[in-house]
Amino acid sequence: MSRSSNRTQARAAARLAAVQALYQHEMEGTAVPSLLHEFHNHRLGATIEDAEYADADVDFFDDLVKGTTARAGEIDLAIEKKLAKGWTLARLDKPMKAILRAGTYELMARADVPVGATISEYVDVAHAFYERREAGFVNGLLDGIAKDVRTA
Repeated sequence: MSRSSNRTQARAAARLAAVQALYQHEMEGTAVPSLLHEFHNHRLGATIEDAEYADADVDFFDDLVKGTTARAGEIDLAIEKKLAKGWTLARLDKPMKAILRAGTYELMARADVPVGATISEYVDVAHAFYERREAGFVNGLLDGIAKDVRTA
């Protein structure tokens, strides 16, 4: 497997883990340093209940979790701006919010990652939790946000 392919897989694993960590943060209020510690030591690259978790790009994972929580207000405003009339962030379930928040953060803060790659990766993450319709929602919303926050 090529180095580029390994990096892509490690970043995909980091994105999925970041969404899981952000979900846990919202559900339980777990502090970010505790979340990072738990994921570093017990989840990233681990085998849990016969499920093998891929090795993740730990620095990328840390940036997604820390950055998303640090910029939560700005991120939530960007998401709400793109929701259909009558919809609020509060109407979305927690896994969807975690996916949209991480994806929005990445679009805002990680100019080193192409827009198409970011959107495609979070659509893939959405498929881990949802059916096709919801993945399409993630695609459309992140595309709209990308048009606001990225010029290229």
